[in-house]
Amino acid sequence: MATTTGPAAEPVTIRRTYRKSAWLRLGEALLWLLLIGVAIIEIAPISWMFSTSLRDPKNSFDLPPDFWPTALHWQNYLAVINSPDIEFMLFFWNSLKIALIVTAAQLLTCSMAGYAFGRLRFFGRDILFGLFLASLMVPATVTLIPSFIIIRSLDLMNTHWALILPSVTSAFGVFLLRQHFKSLPEELLDAAKIDGAGYFRDYTHIQLPLTG
Repeated sequence: MATTTGPAAEPVTIRRTYRKSAWLRLGEALLWLLLIGVAIIEIAPISWMFSTSLRDPKNSFDLPPDFWPTALHWQNYLAVINSPDIEFMLFFWNSLKIALIVTAAQLLTCSMAGYAFGRLRFFGRDILFGLFLASLMVPATVTLIPSFIIIRSLDLMNTHWALILPSVTSAFGVFLLRQHFKSLPEELLDAAKIDGAGYFRDYTHIQLPLTG
């Protein structure tokens, strides 16, 4: 006796539409208003500085002030750059040089320390890393005078090294890179060991390129 079976019943998907409550919409609107207000507060001083740089110098302190000058004086920038009393290009080059050296130094020191804290296992690692984190709670003003005394004792006053050396590393940078290295799979280090790579080669050829 042949029996026939009907097609299997397809599951019925019930979609429910949840409408946002009025309180939720009001909360989102207030949040957006708060964010817009904070953005205006952050942008306003920069906008005022830029508009002031384009004014006639004698109109910079007019009351009531105009947010945007009626006449734009772009020659103010040329006057500053070409002024014999202001060595603008020297100041610019010094700032650029120090910023590049400090950035390169922090990339090197923070990445190496972050790799050591994140991938290596050694005695006292967690305690030492805790001390690094504790240094984040120390304000920079507290270390200002000790840094000045050290720089003076090293006879580095009035040199660029007085600005570079205190900034060659950053506890916050070490923390960020340590968290990144810990997020990478352990199998990468195991594969590097199988291929005969040591820690330094693993750091330079495998782990460090993945930070980009």
